[in-house]
Amino acid sequence: MRIVVTGGTGKGGRWVVRDLREHGHEVIDADLVPDGAPNYEFIQTDLTDLGQVHDVVAGADAIVHFAAIPAPGLRPEGDTFRINTISTWNVFHAASSAGVDRVVWASSETVLGLPFDRPPDFAPIDESITPRPDSSYALSKLVGETLAAQVSRRTAIPFVGLRISNIMEPADYARFPSWQGDARIRKWNLWGYVDARDVATAARLAVEGSTTGAEVCIVAAADTAMRRDSADLMAEVFPTVPLRRTLAGRETLLAIGHAAELLGYRPAHSWLDAPEAAG
Repeated sequence: MRIVVTGGTGKGGRWVVRDLREHGHEVIDADLVPDGAPNYEFIQTDLTDLGQVHDVVAGADAIVHFAAIPAPGLRPEGDTFRINTISTWNVFHAASSAGVDRVVWASSETVLGLPFDRPPDFAPIDESITPRPDSSYALSKLVGETLAAQVSRRTAIPFVGLRISNIMEPADYARFPSWQGDARIRKWNLWGYVDARDVATAARLAVEGSTTGAEVCIVAAADTAMRRDSADLMAEVFPTVPLRRTLAGRETLLAIGHAAELLGYRPAHSWLDAPEAAG
């Protein structure tokens, strides 16, 4: 397929571009700055400009939309909300006008209630939990989910929103040992993370898939960022949160069962297997 990847220079996007190319797809990176990788197509694009987005999407079979202000606190809250919502609306509108076959896009784990200053309603958290955005960034992602549902309903274009956990590249695993002495350091997302390579796999499975309508699914690692069992972490930090089932060892508290069922997603990378985390 000819696939436009927005934000293909970003932390997750560059792994998506690489993975799609390795699997035979023609990929166009639409971003503000190039990645610098050799022999790939880059189009400098301001996604808040609808005309530019229409131009870059024309002729695409599918879109993977990862471009965004990538986290709370990086820009003033109003800027984060404005840039993320306008760019997402522009991409989805251009996808509709171009008649693309499928849109895959980066929602976020933050819609689930992060940083859990109010404990979650239950654990493991899955897609049935009521969204509770606590930042303009999270709110922009929830708006994106509503936009995707509307555009899909009007056009029958399938959309898959990936509620992606905290993305880690291999070099990031060197930090994981420093968190082990205090369970509260990473409680803000229930000790979740996801390897950038698994994010790329999830995006490819979604873009090559046969889903219909507008779907969302959590994309996380199969384990947590801690060596301790997940039940012990919950008992210490969130003792009043009900557990919906017995937890197995270090399993993720951001449930990935829906992604497995919907996409065939099975994360292949754990920080415990990374030489960078040997410290």
